Amino acid sequence: MATPFHIGVSSDFRTDVPGALEPVLARILDPLPHVTWAYYDSPPNGAVSPGAIADCDGVIVLASHFGADSFTGSDRLAVIARWGVGYDRIDTAAATANDVLLAITVDAVRRPVAEAILTLLLALAKKLPAKDRIVRTGRWDLKAQTFGLGLTGKTLGSIGVGNIGGDMFRLLAPFDLGRRIAYDPYTSPARAAELNVELVELETVFRESDFVTVNCPLTPETRGIVNAKRLALMKPTAYLINTARGPIVNQADLTAALQAGQIAGAGLDVFEEEPLDISHPLVQMENVILSPHALAWTDELYQLNGELACENVLAVLQGNVPRWPVNRDVWEQPGFQAKLAALRERWTALTGGG
Repeated sequence: MATPFHIGVSSDFRTDVPGALEPVLARILDPLPHVTWAYYDSPPNGAVSPGAIADCDGVIVLASHFGADSFTGSDRLAVIARWGVGYDRIDTAAATANDVLLAITVDAVRRPVAEAILTLLLALAKKLPAKDRIVRTGRWDLKAQTFGLGLTGKTLGSIGVGNIGGDMFRLLAPFDLGRRIAYDPYTSPARAAELNVELVELETVFRESDFVTVNCPLTPETRGIVNAKRLALMKPTAYLINTARGPIVNQADLTAALQAGQIAGAGLDVFEEEPLDISHPLVQMENVILSPHALAWTDELYQLNGELACENVLAVLQGNVPRWPVNRDVWEQPGFQAKLAALRERWTALTGGG
């Protein structure tokens, strides 16, 4: 009798987003008699131990850290399905070396994150926090001093113009922006033209944008790409918005730029270290909007992230290509192909080919 498939689910789902994934697992996985799932230990400040996932054919992860040692002896593990799109906590080179595919849930995340960017942009432009304080403190006499910034004719700049950046530009199309510019060495001119976006140098994005948005993944190349030198290029009336990953922005440099009045303000959903210490100077700034890395978390995102993560795992267990694989090169490796062949054989034996 073939061994049933087992899917591990990182334990931080129970603490960080309770109830977000379980209904989807109950609907998609529980009816499958040949598939079981259970939580595995996901330490908050360390890498997952190989023993925690030794019996897993696939795992669905929230914020688990997978270092090179996590894959030691991982002969059975074939797929890591990330609930979301960021994968900086996963050593993709080590996953590839150990014949493990990493898949993400792009279609679930792109629109909610783009909406989050739009939310921060409009709140900053209209000085919503200041207007809120006026009402709460009864200082209606100050309302004329808190006039906002119109978007007509303004320049929107983006560091990265991938899936999220593309949706951001689409959502902002009706606002009659003056220019739409982006820096992205990996985006084709044809895609940029389709989005009506002008590809420019990185420094041009900082120098000419009224809103600089961060829409790139965290990589060695992008870590700290927003720094003092580039912040100094921004207009004093411009805003920075980061909903991607905190370490893409040098937080100390941004704090200093805000304190010095080099830029008008910032909207931040992510930080170098999370949670952000409540004693941090950013917390005290009235021209900064802060969100706990959750502005995009909506009912839509919860449902689609779960559904697509399950689909990604089940696709690999059946020997198929999942949506949005990250380390595509692993697919051609003999070791991974051997895993797929064994998985297909088990799936056929357990389901009768269904």
